[in-house]
This record gives sequence, C-alpha cells and structure tokens, in this order.
Amino acid sequence: MLLIHLGMRKGEALAIEWKDIDFSAKSVFIRRNSQYRNSSTGVYTTLPKTKGSIRCLKLPDEIIDLLPKLKAEQEELKKNVGDNWVEHDRLFTTWNGEPMRPNRPYTWLQKFCERENLPFKGLHNFRHALVTNLVHERTAIATVSSIVGHSNPNITLGIYTHEIKEATARGCDTISNLLKERMEKSAL
Repeated sequence: MLLIHLGMRKGEALAIEWKDIDFSAKSVFIRRNSQYRNSSTGVYTTLPKTKGSIRCLKLPDEIIDLLPKLKAEQEELKKNVGDNWVEHDRLFTTWNGEPMRPNRPYTWLQKFCERENLPFKGLHNFRHALVTNLVHERTAIATVSSIVGHSNPNITLGIYTHEIKEATARGCDTISNLLKERMEKSAL
C-alpha cells in the first residue's frame, strides 16, 4: 500500500519506524533507508538516496486505517515469541521483531502474484505506476518529484519522458477542445 500510494523506494518503506507516523496529521516522515548486504552485515540503516528523499508525505485514510491493525499484529507476535522478541520500532519486521530484509517484500509479492495468477512486475513498478498516473493527472512535475524523493524535477523529467510527452499532448488537446467549445458557443 505504501509503495503504490506514496511511490517510496522499497528500502524507504522498510525503514519506517512507528515514531515516523503522525496519526493526527496523517503523515509519514521518510528519513532513512533499510539495506542488506550479506549475512555477516545483516540489515542495516542508511540515509535515503538523496537529500530530496528525506520528506514528509500525507498518508491516505486506507493506510491510516491499516496501521493500528499492523501494530496489533506486532504486539500479538511479541507476546507469542516472548524472550525471542528483538525490540525495534520498525513497521515491517520479521516474526521476532527484527527489521525485515529488503528482498522479503519482493519474494512475498512474487508468490502472491503466482498464487493469484497475476503478472509479476516487481516492486519498483508501483513507484513507476504512481509517477505515471500523477503525470497523466497533470500533477506538476515539481510535485511529483517531491513525492517520490527525486533530488530535483529534472531527474523525474529524464526518467519519465515518454509519460510526460503523452500528458503534454493531452494537455494541448484539452486547450484546443476548450477553445473550440467556446468558439462554437459564441457563434450561437
């Protein structure tokens, strides 16, 4: 839900801690990134990819409604595993409270798609889908760039050139159609 609604990178979503959620403002503060190199390093935390990746995003009601359920599930797990629980503040953890490895959501989604007979496109496509939809809805590129944490709008423009060209063409058609309508109305 976080990836499709907010266009976060996988590591950004996995690094969210409960203290990053402001329920009254319905927002999440993205300030870290979760990584995994190998078994000796384990899961570790870094800063997000760029300074522009540190951001505060509004959470939709669908996610705000799910978060207490996730917290209750964690509390139940914590109670069930007792002394095996490793205390972390992360939203997404393993069965014993440790931070989740970044490959885990990818594997989960892959199995889910197989089970549901859906095409599997990977996790990063949620980010691309968000940007594409925002561009097609005529959201300002600077806003799109800010949402997905690009350091400047030129990065967004460079990556999503095709979508932006399509949206620009539709925008030009919209103006043309509006002018035609107005001319037809004034001719009456």
